[in-house]
Amino acid sequence: MKTKLMLLGAGKIGDAILNLLSHTGDYDITVADHDQEQLRRIELAQFPGVKIRHANLSDQVTVTALLRDQQVALSACPYFLTPIIAKAAKENQSHYFDLTEDVASTRVVKQLALNASSAFVPQCGLAPGFISIIAHDIASKFTSLRDVSLRVGALPTYPSNALKYNLTWSTDGLINEYCNPCEAIVDGRQRETSALEEIEQFSLDGIAYEAFNTSGGLGSLCESLQGKVENLNYKTVRYLGHRDIVKVLIRDLELGKPDRRPILKEMLETSIPTTKQDVVLIFVSVIGQRNGRLEQESYAKKIYAQTVNGQLLSAIQLTTASGICAMVELLLAGKLPQHGLVRQEQASLDAFCENRFGRYYAN
Repeated sequence: MKTKLMLLGAGKIGDAILNLLSHTGDYDITVADHDQEQLRRIELAQFPGVKIRHANLSDQVTVTALLRDQQVALSACPYFLTPIIAKAAKENQSHYFDLTEDVASTRVVKQLALNASSAFVPQCGLAPGFISIIAHDIASKFTSLRDVSLRVGALPTYPSNALKYNLTWSTDGLINEYCNPCEAIVDGRQRETSALEEIEQFSLDGIAYEAFNTSGGLGSLCESLQGKVENLNYKTVRYLGHRDIVKVLIRDLELGKPDRRPILKEMLETSIPTTKQDVVLIFVSVIGQRNGRLEQESYAKKIYAQTVNGQLLSAIQLTTASGICAMVELLLAGKLPQHGLVRQEQASLDAFCENRFGRYYAN
């Protein structure tokens, strides 16, 4: 019998999720969104067996009704809709998955997960998401941990503007990452750090990059590794010079203030083009004691845009969508807890990479 799944959000990532799930033939999928144009695009794509619903996803009653009798609720919506969708999932006892990097809305999900009869699996994309699975897997090989460093970037393959950047996913999410406080463990203590700070430079495959603090990428790793690691941090990777320009916009021109963020969003979406010619860069480094000596183990990978089921998916679309789809299947296969809060790092790296969607990372 097919799994009944409701996808809320028909944007770029929702489009990629539908591509991956619909072609399996294993899901009875309905996608809902308030944007008629996005739904029309989904309809024209003719994903096998996908039904569409036009609905106001900011209305609690509407979303609760949408999730009635759905086994899985999958949110590809902006972070500010997370509490509404998660509450509806709990009321309908649907397994809940989302992609949010937002710390505040994730706290709401964690509270809803308490005593829930279904599973609540937030932060299922790339970062947070897969980056936590790989970091936790490497860290588990050490007897004690000194430093765990996570670096992730979604970058244009051919940078051509001053920012050396193209919009590849949610602009709201991007601004959130650049403006909100970050989590880290410093000298054994969990603390907040400032976004856009602690900039560093490094090279990979002969290309120079910079990395700096951004919000949300660690997911729940701070909680999982608290008391086990001296230093844990996450930074976003960009081409050299990007951070300084963004800092002028957000700090000097004060466009990072909550009431001025719509101005920043309009500026970015008007001036910075989107692209599907991108690359996702993943780098994790762990230093600690193993076999009686101080050792370091690292993981580095680049994933490029590729054609899947006849559709070109950008690297960020593919990595984000495959991450959440793999977690759905691991849960349905009984390889994750079946109720309450499920953290990304509870997934086995081997099981994830053996999954038909996780293989996009494994390959």
